Amino acid sequence: MKIVLIGAGSRSFGRGQIADVLHSKELRGRGVTLTLVDTDDAALETMTKLAERMKERLDSDVRLESTTDRRKALPGADYVLVAVARRRMELWEQDFRVPLSYGFRHCLGENGGPGAVFHALRSFELVIPICRDVEELCPDAWLFNFTNPEARVLHAVLHLTKVKGVGFCHGVFDALHAITRYLGRPLDELDIISAGINHCYTILRLRDKKTGEDLFPALLRKVAEDKEPRNPLFKKLAEVFGIFTYPSDDHIGEYLAYGSDYSGVKWHYGRESWPVPRKDVKPQGPSLEDYAEGRAPLDDQIMRPTGELTVPIICDMLLDRGTYRWAVNVLNTGRYIDNLATDGVVEIPATVDRNGIHPMTVGSVPEPFAAVMRTQMSINACVTEGYRTRTKRPLLQALLLDPNVNSVIAAEKLLDYMLGLQREYLPSFA
Repeated sequence: MKIVLIGAGSRSFGRGQIADVLHSKELRGRGVTLTLVDTDDAALETMTKLAERMKERLDSDVRLESTTDRRKALPGADYVLVAVARRRMELWEQDFRVPLSYGFRHCLGENGGPGAVFHALRSFELVIPICRDVEELCPDAWLFNFTNPEARVLHAVLHLTKVKGVGFCHGVFDALHAITRYLGRPLDELDIISAGINHCYTILRLRDKKTGEDLFPALLRKVAEDKEPRNPLFKKLAEVFGIFTYPSDDHIGEYLAYGSDYSGVKWHYGRESWPVPRKDVKPQGPSLEDYAEGRAPLDDQIMRPTGELTVPIICDMLLDRGTYRWAVNVLNTGRYIDNLATDGVVEIPATVDRNGIHPMTVGSVPEPFAAVMRTQMSINACVTEGYRTRTKRPLLQALLLDPNVNSVIAAEKLLDYMLGLQREYLPSFA
């Protein structure tokens, strides 16, 4: 088996996926090769050294390779895991601040809101060429996408290429942890189904596994009784729509015109959100380079598995386990959610065996919250069409569909300005 990690130099994604592969007992003794790919030589070298130390520590028999040329890495690949970005934080800041300067009060600016149009286009510029190489060099490989905006990237991948693409996100686990916290019960006692779109989903079923008792009304009561909620927008949505969604106000707030009522219009990662120290403050704890170079011992923090679903799903296929998995992102072609578009990307449970990933049919998501999802699915389609045709009209449509956009004139100006400002990262529109 050959697993190729594209974007391996990422300090979060790369480290985590390497740890998951090397920790996996099921992959031992199976001749697994893990190939690390990144265009940043220094980041790749650091991550390769770290991977070699982790392999030795875990006594893993996985064979490690690394290269900056993905075309050398892809032949023979069975799984291609992708999480890529360029100048992530600086461009994200533009995605947030520039729409705000045109009068659009949005939230976070990563996966929804006007800023996400440009985030999506930049991601397409990176991911679609990767998919073209996969089509040519390893057409039978599965492509597992982590690149955000997840739903928009996967929509483009599945409509513009022929790869076997599936999207993953750990967002659903936040909901699962919140449920166990509110009910005071362990997860293994609960029968839960979540469905919707990435970062905008709801719990459809919550039952006691032994008795079959419907626990959802009790869960909503617990949320209503929460006097100091960590996420007040999440609580308001439970109150108004009767749903239990992503318990993170910034993420779910990206899809709503009133998200900024709760999150404000600060950029969470900007200087306005952090104290400015009077003196230079040294970083706390070892750096990634310290671990990679052996200046720091490998501790639980650096060695920890992620809990992401990618490696378990690879093992489900390998061992024909037929395992239930909480959430995968796929096209809704099988009407898995019957009141959402069949050509849109949905996030739903699935079972996994040697024949692949089998999404579950879950029925309908609650109206009128489904209308929020449908709007976002229409925006996703417009952004894909804008990229496919390299024209601005579908992108303007995407902006004007966004609930945070209330001016045609300002939207046109924003579109022109951002395509010019980020032209180095959007060569298709240069």
